[in-house]
Amino acid sequence: MNKKRYIHSELLLKRALNTIPLGSQTFSKSKTQYPFGVSPFFLKKGEKSRVWDVDGNEYIDFVNGLAAITLGYNDPDVTKAVQEQLCEGVIFTLPHPIEVQVSEKIVDMVPCAEMVRFGKNGSDATAGSIRLARAYTRRDHVAVCGYHGWQDWYIGTTNRDLGVPNVTKNLTHTFTYNDIESLKKIFNQFPDQIAAVILEPMNIEEPKDGFLEEIKELTHNSGSLLIFDETITGFRFANGGAQSYFGVIPDLATFGKGMANGFPISALTGSEKIMKLMEEVFYSFTFGGEALSLAASYATMSKLQHYPVIDTLKSQGEKVITGIQSLIQKHHMSHILSITGHPSWSFLLFKDVRQYNQWEIKTLFLQEVFARGILSLGTHNMSYAHTDQDIVRLLQVYDEVFSVIKEAVDQSKMDKFLKCNPLKPLFKLR
Repeated sequence: MNKKRYIHSELLLKRALNTIPLGSQTFSKSKTQYPFGVSPFFLKKGEKSRVWDVDGNEYIDFVNGLAAITLGYNDPDVTKAVQEQLCEGVIFTLPHPIEVQVSEKIVDMVPCAEMVRFGKNGSDATAGSIRLARAYTRRDHVAVCGYHGWQDWYIGTTNRDLGVPNVTKNLTHTFTYNDIESLKKIFNQFPDQIAAVILEPMNIEEPKDGFLEEIKELTHNSGSLLIFDETITGFRFANGGAQSYFGVIPDLATFGKGMANGFPISALTGSEKIMKLMEEVFYSFTFGGEALSLAASYATMSKLQHYPVIDTLKSQGEKVITGIQSLIQKHHMSHILSITGHPSWSFLLFKDVRQYNQWEIKTLFLQEVFARGILSLGTHNMSYAHTDQDIVRLLQVYDEVFSVIKEAVDQSKMDKFLKCNPLKPLFKLR
C-alpha cells in the first residue's frame, strides 16, 4: 500500500487537531470512524457521484455527506438556484418569500404536514418536536428508538452522555425496533406520563407487519403524540417520506438531510392543531430563514417532483443489494457479514468471528475499499448521480475486498493484511 497516498490528509488532520476537538465538526466524519494510516481525512471537491481528497485521490462516494446528498454533488439545478438567490441576499431583517414557498412545498408533498418550522440540523428539528410534544400533552417523559441527534434529551440515553444531567436522562426511555412489547413496558411503567414516542420509521430493519400501526394505536390510546424522525428517510424513501412509503401518518415529523442536497436546513412539520402551539413554544433561529439553503431546498424538492429521483435511488440501490448478496454467497461469507436496509440506504453488517471482532473486520474493509477508490463506511447512501458504471465498479471492488477479508478471517491472517490499528467501538448509532 502506498504510504504517501494520504500524506496531505494526515498533515491536515494533525494541524486541525490543534484547534478542533477530534479534528472535525461532525463525529461521523472524524478520526474515530476512519482508521489512521489507511484513510482520507479531508475532501476538497465533489461532482455528481465522485469526490476528491486533499491528496488528489478520486472516489466514488457512497457516504454522500452522511446521506445529505441525494441528487449528486454540485447538482446544476440546485447550484443555479443558490447562485440566483445569492445575488438577492442570504439573510434579511424580515423573512424572505422563499420561506413561504418552501413551507408550501413541504405541505404539498408530506402527508402529515399542515404547518412547517425550519431549523439548520436534524437535531434542531427533533429537539423542537420533543419540546412541542411536551407542551401539547403537558407531560415530560419520552420513548425513543433510533438516533435523534446530539441534544441532551436524546444523547443522554447513549454512552456519549458526558455533560447531560441525570434529571434529563431519567425522562427519556429507549425501546427496541420491531418489539412492541418493549414500548408497552415503558407506557406501563409511566402511565399517563409519556408525551411522545419518537422513532426512525425504518433504519436497518424493515418494520414487521403492523409494527408502525401498533405504535400509532398505542401512542394515541395513551394520549401521547407519535413523531417520525425522517431526517434520513424523508425525500429518500418517497417524496412524502417513509410515512408515505409505509402508509402510517404521524402527528409530527422531522426532516433534514434529503431536503436540500447538502445545504444546511431541517424542518419540523405536523398537523395544524399541534403546530399552532409553536407560536407559544420558543423555537427560534437567527439563520432559520437563511435564504440560500431554502433556495436549495425548493430546487431539490421541485426536482424530486419532476424527475424519477426516488425510483432511481430505489432501482440503483436494489442493484447494489442484489450484487452484494451474490458476492457474499460467492465467497461463502455469511458468517462474516450481511447486507440489509432499504435500497436507498443499505448497510453492511459485520459480525464477530472467532478471535476477530466486527471492528477489526470493518477496519480491514475500510482500508481496502478506500485504497481502491470507493468511499464507504459500510453503508450505501444512494444518490441520483450514481450510474450503472459506478455500481459495477463498487461490486468489482467488493469482489476483491471480500476475498481479502475471507482469507484474513478464516485463515487467521488479519495481522498479515491490516496495516493500521483497528477502530474501537465508541458509539453505535443504530
